[in-house]
Amino acid sequence: MKKEEVLAEGILEHVGGKDNLRQLAHCMTRVRLALKDPTKADIQALKQLDGVMGVIDDETLQIVVGPGTVNRVADHLSRKTGLAIGEESVDENLTFEERAAIERQKVKDKQKSPFKRFLRRLGNIFIPLIPGLVASGIINGAANFAKNAGVDATETWMQILLLIGSTVFAYLAILVGWNTAKEFGGTPVLGAIAGGILFNPLLVDIIIYGEPLVVGRGGLFGVIFAAWLMTYLEKHIRRFMPVSIDIIFTPLFTVLIVGFTALYAIMPVAGVLSDGIMKAINVILEVGGPLAGAVLAGFFLPLVMVGLHHGLTPIHLELLNTVGNTALLPILAMAGAGQVGAALAIFVKTRNQRLRNIIKGAIPVGFLGIGEPLLYGVTLPLGRPFLTACMGAAVGGAFQATMKKAALGVGVSGLSLTPLIDNGMYLTYIGGLVISYVFGFLFTFWFGFKEEMADGI
Repeated sequence: MKKEEVLAEGILEHVGGKDNLRQLAHCMTRVRLALKDPTKADIQALKQLDGVMGVIDDETLQIVVGPGTVNRVADHLSRKTGLAIGEESVDENLTFEERAAIERQKVKDKQKSPFKRFLRRLGNIFIPLIPGLVASGIINGAANFAKNAGVDATETWMQILLLIGSTVFAYLAILVGWNTAKEFGGTPVLGAIAGGILFNPLLVDIIIYGEPLVVGRGGLFGVIFAAWLMTYLEKHIRRFMPVSIDIIFTPLFTVLIVGFTALYAIMPVAGVLSDGIMKAINVILEVGGPLAGAVLAGFFLPLVMVGLHHGLTPIHLELLNTVGNTALLPILAMAGAGQVGAALAIFVKTRNQRLRNIIKGAIPVGFLGIGEPLLYGVTLPLGRPFLTACMGAAVGGAFQATMKKAALGVGVSGLSLTPLIDNGMYLTYIGGLVISYVFGFLFTFWFGFKEEMADGI
């Protein structure tokens, strides 16, 4: 039996068996499980499984197994349980105890702060899109790198690369609308229509409030709200619609109402919101300078730790949509770099062979911008190195903010982000990475790690 299959079997065993799974999903590094009865999960036993780098017991049970491995583990779990990735199990034969456990979990989720729930929702909308955004971003970056190197952009192969790299961004509003409706329990295609309405080229021919409409005004914030409104109205209209005509008139009324509302209300309001957020970010970076960069980079790892970092994805995408680049991404990328430096310092100092093996396995993807294996396998369990990693990231973030670098797309961070850096400032960006590596290493080597910390690993 392959290592990934053994890991998947161990996960099933410690979450209450395949019959306890209600939903199965995954992101780049985490298997995400919704359980019928969360009390059956043995969190400590899961953490001890070989290959598990961390466990987050939250709205869903998130098991960190690392990039590449997560796909194979999820596929095996899908085969064992019969649940497709993203599919929710419908079981009318739940016991009273299982139903009670589900209700307790719902109450627990509702008790979380509204802001945290909001970021969770945003994350759930964008997480399924990340593989496409990463692939497209890297293709775009490579094509732009080639253009800067003097390659003729009219060459057929270059045109094809630019076509492939831009496709996901051309239809991103539709994908976001689909995922939003799905996240809130509506019909996904209605959410897709909401996104399509706000980015339809025919908008330029429509005059409202004395001015022609602007395609994409309000950006993805408008799309998310319009798709949520589609879901809300669909559910409420269906309550009063006779079953015999529900399939015709529920979606008809929903699309018409939201379509007009989107153009007369959502686009103007979302446009003001979008402009406000963009201006606030620019002011923070312009006025705050190095201090703002240090704070943003230094506090980004805690967001990653609880899985809320995906909530920033629409801000990056809106910056790309409005100003053509995102100055936030190179700064936030320093968080992973500080962690790489901290892990290297631990590797140099420790004699704990298990810890050294974890670092050897996680460092390569850490350099490429996927930091969760190091976060959950090394720095966070040890405690103090997590803080020194954040300190190293803050120094690199201050440098990036001072140099005013920006990225032309979204994707993973680390060295993989290099081709996406705007204005060809590749070496300067790499210099920021090196600064974070060095200071993450030094802070951890000087006072962030002692050998006795490794005893519990």
